[in-house]
Amino acid sequence: MSSSLKRMAVAAAFLAGATGLVACGDDSGSSASTQASTATTTGGATTAGGSGSTTAGGGGVNPSAFTSDFSAMAALKSVASSGKGMVGVLLPDTASSARYVSFDAPYLAKAFEAAGLTSSQYKIDNAQGSASRMASQADADITQGASVLLVDPLDSGSGAAIEKNARDHGVKVIDYDRLTLGGTRDYYVSFDNVNVGKVMGQGVVDCVSAWNVATPQVLLMDGDPTDNNATLFAQGYKSVLQPKFDDKSYTLVGEPGGTWNAQQAQTIFEQQYTAHSNINTTVAANDGLGNAVISVLKTKGVPPKKIPVTGQDATAQGMQNVLANYQCGSVYKPIYLEAQAAAALALYLRAGQTPPSTLVNATTKDSTAKTDVPSALLSPTWVTAANMQSTVVKDGFLKASDICTSALQSACSAAGIS
Repeated sequence: MSSSLKRMAVAAAFLAGATGLVACGDDSGSSASTQASTATTTGGATTAGGSGSTTAGGGGVNPSAFTSDFSAMAALKSVASSGKGMVGVLLPDTASSARYVSFDAPYLAKAFEAAGLTSSQYKIDNAQGSASRMASQADADITQGASVLLVDPLDSGSGAAIEKNARDHGVKVIDYDRLTLGGTRDYYVSFDNVNVGKVMGQGVVDCVSAWNVATPQVLLMDGDPTDNNATLFAQGYKSVLQPKFDDKSYTLVGEPGGTWNAQQAQTIFEQQYTAHSNINTTVAANDGLGNAVISVLKTKGVPPKKIPVTGQDATAQGMQNVLANYQCGSVYKPIYLEAQAAAALALYLRAGQTPPSTLVNATTKDSTAKTDVPSALLSPTWVTAANMQSTVVKDGFLKASDICTSALQSACSAAGIS
């Protein structure tokens, strides 16, 4: 089948679910109309149970239909055409991750346009690390007629203030990637972040075994505690590691204050490694922190496959560290999936329609507001040298040329990366 026919088939399947949901919604005999179970994230545990949020027809848009060519978004053109107002997107910074500029912004724009919005019907801003700037950007969006805001807050306090102001003006709000604790958003879109941490924890356990680390002495390098995602990541990897700490097979050496700033992380790790030279395993909450750790290890002459280090975001640097045998792997979160799920949800809200239960497939506990937030949660993937080609490279998330430096040509060849 040609690539164009494949795209048409995906869009047709996606549309069959979407139209069955917006109209009368007879869901008999349609695999796209089966109702998703709800994964309830609370207290760090994710369990299956219950049914998803209800909608007319009870079936519909399934995130598994989203592809890297964005063709499935065309099925939402009728929803987009019936909506009113602008969609405003508020991204936080460029310091915590390069993803916001390199991936989120262009992917969100591509998703909106694939669904039929024009560039005047959505607006994407980056606050560049300033909570006051994000508040001003939100005010400007509301003034310019936004009916929906996608908010990825710098912190929950400032995010909650933005959301209250939006609600006061009748604007729907979606928390994007990070949950705003104490917020008043309508929905939340992200990867299952406790599961992200669990994947990371299992990754380091597997690496400890593969690299023959006899008595793991573990340092936890958490993300910034003002970011609720960092808290969820830590809950996830601690749930995997705590039994090993309890049975004394692993030793927790320390857990210094968290940060997303790589330079700060390098200083923190250097201090920890100087004070605890027995550290031989490090759980780093993203690739930036992992690279900070690896930079210190290299300066101290530590060879490859000696001290396992984890990561997240599948950055080019992270993938290079994996191929160089300094990093065990990285949690890959295909942002094109998250962007399409968020755009789809925004389009339904903009049109005044209840999103389908196949899209809103979970609830997430807001421990501050003491509410369960209807959520669209996506699944992450642990990337190593073994599946790098079939994941990040195949998806176009990274090019082989981004990863395969001259020093890594043989490693890339061995991993089948091209």
